[in-house]
Parts: sequence; structure tokens; C-alpha cells
Amino acid sequence: MIAGIIVAVVVVILIIAYISAYNGLIKGRTYVQESWSQIDVQLKRRNDLIPNLIETVKGYSHYEQSTLEKVVGLRNQLVNGSESDHQATMAVSDQLSNSLKSIFAVAEAYPDLKADQEYTKLMEELTNTENKLAYSRQLYNSSVASFNLKIQSFPSNIVASIHHFKLSEYLQVPEEEKAAPKVSFDK
Repeated sequence: MIAGIIVAVVVVILIIAYISAYNGLIKGRTYVQESWSQIDVQLKRRNDLIPNLIETVKGYSHYEQSTLEKVVGLRNQLVNGSESDHQATMAVSDQLSNSLKSIFAVAEAYPDLKADQEYTKLMEELTNTENKLAYSRQLYNSSVASFNLKIQSFPSNIVASIHHFKLSEYLQVPEEEKAAPKVSFDK
């Protein structure tokens, strides 16, 4: 009789542990998905601001046209890119960020542009968006770390294996993009 009660208690404890581990994995995966959606929101916000910035800067046509075309091309690539390939999306986003830094520097070479209220407002919006994007990347990587830890830790690793949970990839900045961009207005 006591052995039966002990077995029943152990089974109940194992069932509760299994359910808890499974729910923890679901919660972790949901946090990863939510944090990616925050990145997606900031990318969309930035992509919506870029056409206005380009039109404002075009008014000061002294600036190199190829840089403007590159920004537009990268924005279009982001808008039309695959939503499921996070690494590719972030690679294009990083290239776009570097191109935007060049446009940010335009104001230093063109005082009239720097004084333009629309340009100033757009630059503030883009700077705020870039900061939010950086924060969202940090949040995503933190969520991935927590989720991956659950997948690899005992006993949730057993539940993860049974239900085919996969490790998520961190967002990483490519080595070549860690260097400070060089901006030049020499013709």
C-alpha cells in the first residue's frame, strides 16, 4: 500500500516536472519570437522613414547619388526579403545602418541641409529607431540565450528532444562591420 502511494507520488511529480519543462520551453520559444517581432517593428519603422530622408537629401543634390541609390536598394531588399531568415535580414539591416551613417554625416558638409527642419526631424527619428533596434537586438539575444539554456539543461533537454525543439541562433555582427565606417566627401 505505501509502495503504491510512493509510486503514485513519484509519477505525479514526474508528470508535473514534464509539464513544467514543456511549458518553460514554449514560453522561451515565445519570448524569442516576440523579441524578433520587436526587431521587425523597428526595421519597418526605419524603412518607412528612409524614403522621406532620401527625398530631403535629394534636394541637396551635391551629395553623391550612388550612396542614395545604395540606401534605397538596401531598404527595398529589406522590405522584400525573407522573413524567416533572421541572419540574412540582419546582414542587410547592418549594411543599411552603415549606409545611413554616411547620410548622417552629410549635414556636416552641407550646413543648409543641417539647418533644414525636416532633415533634423528625420535624423532624430532615425537615430531613435536605430537605438531601439540595438536594444531589440540585445533583447532578442537575451531571449535566445535563455531559451537555448533551457533546451540544453537537464531535465528540460529531454522534453526538448522529445518535442524537437531546436536551438535558436544569436544575431551577430559580421567582423567587417565592427570597424568604424570611413566617411569622405572628396570628389
